[in-house]
Amino acid sequence: MNLYLGIDFGTSGARAIAIDAEGVIHATARFEYSIRDISTWEAALFSLLEQMPLEVRQGLQAIAVDATSATVLVTDAKGQPVSQPHIYSDACDAQIVALVKTFAPQGHTVLSATSSLAKLVQAIAQLADGDRAKNLLNAPYYFLHQADWLSFLLHGELGISDYHNALKLGYDVAQLCYPDWLTYWLESEFNRCQIEVQLPKVFVPGKAIARLKPELAQKFGIHPHCWICAGTTDSTAAFFASAGSSVPTVGAAVTSLGSTLVVKICSQVRLDDPRYGLYSHRLDTDREILWLVGGGSNTGGAVLKQFFSDRELQEFSDRIPASQPSHLDYYPLPSKGERFPIYDPDLLPRLTPRPDDPVEFLHGLLESMAKIEARGYELLRSLGASPIAQIYTAGGGAKNAAWTDIRRRHLAVPLVPAIQTEAAYGTALLAQQNILHPQSM
Repeated sequence: MNLYLGIDFGTSGARAIAIDAEGVIHATARFEYSIRDISTWEAALFSLLEQMPLEVRQGLQAIAVDATSATVLVTDAKGQPVSQPHIYSDACDAQIVALVKTFAPQGHTVLSATSSLAKLVQAIAQLADGDRAKNLLNAPYYFLHQADWLSFLLHGELGISDYHNALKLGYDVAQLCYPDWLTYWLESEFNRCQIEVQLPKVFVPGKAIARLKPELAQKFGIHPHCWICAGTTDSTAAFFASAGSSVPTVGAAVTSLGSTLVVKICSQVRLDDPRYGLYSHRLDTDREILWLVGGGSNTGGAVLKQFFSDRELQEFSDRIPASQPSHLDYYPLPSKGERFPIYDPDLLPRLTPRPDDPVEFLHGLLESMAKIEARGYELLRSLGASPIAQIYTAGGGAKNAAWTDIRRRHLAVPLVPAIQTEAAYGTALLAQQNILHPQSM
């Protein structure tokens, strides 16, 4: 039987799911790793392969890896890391961001302290401050995303990425090339510092890169012709899993109700607007180019857990009259600052007045969060995104029936449970799509 493996490296753990041509799951695996300790990345990757039953490994036709966006590292010419990685949430120094602003276009996605490009600029500065002789000995260096390096361990081709991960590096996903402003700056910087750092070659997510390394195929009993495909980011893979397709239909939207509230929609129109923290991932199909547009609010489950235990959330939610609007008007945030649909780093939580009745208080919180979600989708619509056809719901909040009923009143579109909740499933779909329908990649 032909099978396809998706591997997901998230913020706290790594997971793998093997599916067949119909999307049926045949095996799953899980391994806890430390995102800050790169030695655990390799251990997790090979443990996930080993946990797959032998009959599954023997049927694998393709493997793809997703990982956290803007988690990056620098390696030497042999692919050996030269330092520990900079993870997705690590913020670069203010002077690094100021330097990026001198050559990147105003309002670009890379103008963030946590962007991949900011981390590249910081890495170049750190290398320049090091031992010059050692730098020359290890040249050229390679700048890779987490998914890039993990995929390299499987196929052995150093310096390959995908255009989902490369977006925050400054890659132009419309023209499918690195922009002149980036290449010009890097060339002048390398000449100045006498350091060479290779940017990865960028492929369409899911595109077959190379066969699995023969020694790994033999070690794990994997089909010797198994392809390793270009990967994606963990959040994009989660969208694919929720919608049940790596080529979602226009108007398909996903709301993730986790610690934060994230909304994304498959749109024919690309939206990039730093005023609201909006950016778009490109989705290639055999018919047209689509865009996965989204934003994330800081409201969500993290706020609820400040006031309620899991048991209380369940008990009080069951007593909420969800068909009746709450009279309370909050803006629930865990701390100061909001990203979307309002971008205001100084926005303070609004959580008063607080009634004595905890059911009434929870009702007000859930009602206010539903309003924020609706406001987010309305913002996307007003900026030109395709109309919403239906919303898939993922995350722990998807299990809260009262919250779902409240959201249904505010959103006025069909709400359906996520097809799958594991990002690894979405990445398996990406690998499967390449093999079964290569013309769409």
